[in-house]
Amino acid sequence: MPSAYGLPGEGLLAVYLPETGMAATKKKKTGKTSGRKKSVGRFAKGVRSWIVKFALPLLGIFLIVAALPPLFILIYAIPEARPASTPIIARVLTGEPVERFWVPLDEVSPVLIHSVVMSEDGRFCEHDGVDWEALNTVIDDALDGEPTRGASTISMQTMKNLFLWPHRSFIRKGLEIPMALLADAIWSKRRMLEIYLNIAEWDDGVYGIGAAARHYFGTTPAKLNRRQAALLTVTLPSPRTRNPAKPTKSLDRLAATVEKRARQAGAYVGCLSE
Repeated sequence: MPSAYGLPGEGLLAVYLPETGMAATKKKKTGKTSGRKKSVGRFAKGVRSWIVKFALPLLGIFLIVAALPPLFILIYAIPEARPASTPIIARVLTGEPVERFWVPLDEVSPVLIHSVVMSEDGRFCEHDGVDWEALNTVIDDALDGEPTRGASTISMQTMKNLFLWPHRSFIRKGLEIPMALLADAIWSKRRMLEIYLNIAEWDDGVYGIGAAARHYFGTTPAKLNRRQAALLTVTLPSPRTRNPAKPTKSLDRLAATVEKRARQAGAYVGCLSE
């Protein structure tokens, strides 16, 4: 059929409009195009349905979980709060025994405090939760393919024990850092060390300095002597394999080094007397 312009109407339909005396043309829809549009529509509808049913709830759960550590950091700033670590909570939930009781920092022997700070984090009073100098050294060593040493501060170890998992990974380290910075900004150094000493693991199922002092030496944290304090301190990096009550020769040597450092604590622990 001729088009309104006298050209063959190939692929077109001529529609005559009586009131204007003109013919309008429409493109003929092929079955293939219509089917493709329907497929795209079904796909888009499926994506929207998946987002509503799964993605949005998962995002909500993620945001809630991500908000928990900052919330608990605020709560744990309250002196009366007595937080438990993730390993403690896991043992309680699985019915495994836990030996632990809370001890205020004022009731912990200064020699134990000095030993732990000088051994675990000599710059504890100086940094803001992260020892950037030590961390940069570790990163440089890793990039150079050299063996790395730990760069975790007491603040970072506390965050790991409270909110994260025990196994080392760059992901865990990346999560520790902002948490440590936040906690260090909110808590006093005394509060940070108090929580650390009360959630640290000292043996299988033994958590906190109160339980550790009684478990190994049958005494209280306030009555620990220099030698006992040093032996408990060098047990911290490997509590499942080291026994401060029956130290090996190598553990004895490590304890002697820590004991010597603790005597020289001085200004290194000045923030804990404020």
